[in-house]
Amino acid sequence: MTGGVGTAPLRTGLTWMILSLACAGQFMVILDASIVNVALPSVREDLGFTPTGLTWVVNGYLLTFAGFMLLGGRAADLFGPRRTLVAGLFVFSAASLAAGLATAPEVLVAARLAQGIGAAMMAPATLAVINTSFTGPDARAKAFGAWSAAGGVGGMVGALAGGAITTGLSWRWVFLINVPIGAALIVVALISLPVARTDRRQSLDLTGAITGTAGLAALIYGVMQSADHGWSSWQVVGPTAAGLLLLVLFTVVEARFATRPMMPLRLFKIRGVAVGNGMLLLFGGIAIAMWYFTSLFQQNVLGFTALQAGLGQTPAAVMFMVTARWAAPLLPRTGPRPLILYGSACFLAGFGWLSLAHADSLYITSVLGPTLLIAAGIGLTFPTLMAAATAEGDAGIISGLAQTSGQVGGSIGLAVLATAAGARAGSSSSPTALAAGYSLVFLMAAGLGLAIALVSLLLPRHRHN
Repeated sequence: MTGGVGTAPLRTGLTWMILSLACAGQFMVILDASIVNVALPSVREDLGFTPTGLTWVVNGYLLTFAGFMLLGGRAADLFGPRRTLVAGLFVFSAASLAAGLATAPEVLVAARLAQGIGAAMMAPATLAVINTSFTGPDARAKAFGAWSAAGGVGGMVGALAGGAITTGLSWRWVFLINVPIGAALIVVALISLPVARTDRRQSLDLTGAITGTAGLAALIYGVMQSADHGWSSWQVVGPTAAGLLLLVLFTVVEARFATRPMMPLRLFKIRGVAVGNGMLLLFGGIAIAMWYFTSLFQQNVLGFTALQAGLGQTPAAVMFMVTARWAAPLLPRTGPRPLILYGSACFLAGFGWLSLAHADSLYITSVLGPTLLIAAGIGLTFPTLMAAATAEGDAGIISGLAQTSGQVGGSIGLAVLATAAGARAGSSSSPTALAAGYSLVFLMAAGLGLAIALVSLLLPRHRHN
């Protein structure tokens, strides 16, 4: 792709359009991961889902989203971010239409699987657009801050809008609202993004695409099964082992046999890419502990409704967005390591404080303060980690790799933390027992924050300009 804005100010019309497009795409991807949760009871009643089948309205999207991300990133390199983003928006919007019009459970789950594939094309393409359009350090850092904040807005709006749309209109509009938005973004993409100059001699590494995508999907599917089955059950061990074997085969194919590998292993020789992706794996657990388990704490321990819990997380979401935008200009001057260390300190303090909360705690004194600290840490670290992990290399595949690391880390983190919470709470569902389980989760998250700080010391030293 040509035509990067370099150090051009972010206030020019075309540059604003490109940045808004990338942020809107990221907003839609994150929004659809969360907005459907509140609508699930209405979906079950209308379509007659079984309890097990209903979980796949959520898991189907997450499975294909994470599993196809590497393939989506490679497509952005081969065909250009513009074509990949437009194709992803089309698939996502068409699948949203099918989901909104679904009259049977099987149709809705299939549409959610297709939505995840569209999202897996969109997410790395939006990041590739930023990497290739904003080449100057200051402009790129500000764009990363805005892109990260857009994801935060998507998560926050999803928690609130799902209930409002389901109550005021219908659960179907949770999906149908994507159709006009997606159509508008396709028009913006065609107008604002230049056509990439791609090498027509390059072709997709089909063996690598199959083994890598199937391996990630099987691994994540196996981990997801741990919520309903024990870690030693065949439902978990079988797909997890198959996924790991496929990923080993994928690595061998990429290293020894692929002429033009889907994921060039030379990327891992770049220290920032290797270390950044390692930290993103750990960060996935931090994000789950913050947004998922604090919501459960508010509902299951403090007695909040789902809407009240969403409102209770709103101050933290605002803190994340403000911090991400404020910290972005600092990145070119300080380098990633100081920001990550400050963010990790926020994780240690915030999760340590949150672990002291119990059944008789008050939201103001025991939840609000620590979640604001944690959110500030996320605002400091997330855009910084994404910048570190995508600083060099092929924009598409390296963006897909970074986002895959975060998604896989989140999936594994959710399974491990949920297992720990359940083991600590035991068979009791009392607020006191559940609070003890969540306390362990928050202590483990503090440990992840410490691990991120230690791994960040492996990053290359920042060279002052």
